[in-house]
Amino acid sequence: MRVKFWGVRGSLPSPLHSIQIKNKINDVLEKLTPNDLQSPEKRELFLSGLPYWLYGTVGGNTSCVTVQFKDCSELLVFDTGSGIREMGAAKFRVKPSRYHIFYSHFHWDHLMGFPFFIPAYNPSVEIDFYSPFPELEKNLHGQMKPPYFPIVMETMKSKKRFNIMTKPVELLGATVFYRKMNHPGDSYSFKVKYGKRSFIYATDTELSPNDFFKNDENAAFFSGVDLMVIDSQYTVGEAIEKYNWGHNSFNTAVDFAANWNIKHVVLFHHDPEYDDQKLYEIFQSARTYIERMNIKGIKISLAVEGMDITL
Repeated sequence: MRVKFWGVRGSLPSPLHSIQIKNKINDVLEKLTPNDLQSPEKRELFLSGLPYWLYGTVGGNTSCVTVQFKDCSELLVFDTGSGIREMGAAKFRVKPSRYHIFYSHFHWDHLMGFPFFIPAYNPSVEIDFYSPFPELEKNLHGQMKPPYFPIVMETMKSKKRFNIMTKPVELLGATVFYRKMNHPGDSYSFKVKYGKRSFIYATDTELSPNDFFKNDENAAFFSGVDLMVIDSQYTVGEAIEKYNWGHNSFNTAVDFAANWNIKHVVLFHHDPEYDDQKLYEIFQSARTYIERMNIKGIKISLAVEGMDITL
C-alpha cells in the first residue's frame, strides 16, 4: 500500500510569496562559505545539509491524498482539494484507469480541485465517488455551475458513479471503513485495511475525550493502525482560542497516537498562514513533546507535497 500526498494545506491554497522565496535565498547565502563553492560535490553537500524548510517547501495545495496498491491500475483518492490537479497531471508507472474518490466532507478546500482534474474529462476513465453524506451527487454538481464555475459537470465525459456509504466498502482486496468525527457540519475519517496493513485519513477533526475512550468501537477503528494522517492545524494556544472550530493541535494528535498505539502519525491540514519555517518549528515542537513526555514507539512526520509512504 503506497500513500502519496498531493495537497497538505487546510482552509485555502497558500502558494509561496515572492518575499518568502527571497528570504529563503537570503538565509541560504548567509550560511554559504567560499569552501562550499569549490566543486560540484561540495555544493551538493552544502545543499543537502540545509534545513528542508530552506531547500524545499511543504507546498500550498489543499487536501488530496492517494492510496495505490502494487501494480494496480485503480487509485483510491481522499478528497479533491487543489492538490488533485497535480495528481491528474502526474505520470504514473501504471496509469490509473479508474479512480475511487472518498470525500471527508464538502467544504471548499476539500473539493475545489475536482473541476481541474483532467482525467475526469476522458471518456475512457471511470470514477466512483463515495461519501456517507446523502447529498453527495448534488454537492459535487453544485460547485460546477454558474455563477461558481463556467463548466458544468456533465461536460466531464468520464463514467461516473455516486455511492452513498452505509457500510464498509470492499474493493481491490481492501476494505474502507468510515467514522463520523467532530467538525462543524460533520466530517468523516476513513480507514483502509489491506492485508495486515492499515491506514487512516482523518482530516478536519477536533478530537474529543470520547475519541480517546477505550471502548470496543473506538478500538476497532483506531487501535494499532500503521499510519494515520491527522488534522493538526493549530498550535496549543490556537487550539484553546479556537475551541470547537473543528481542528487539532499537534500535541493532541501525538497524545491520540500514543493512546491508540498508532505506529506512524503524519501532521496534516496545515494552516495557510504558516510558512515553511513555522511549520517545521511546529514539527520540531511535536518531536520535542514526544521526547519530554517519554512516548515510545511512535514515528512522526510532517505532511509535505510529493511525500510517499509505503506500508
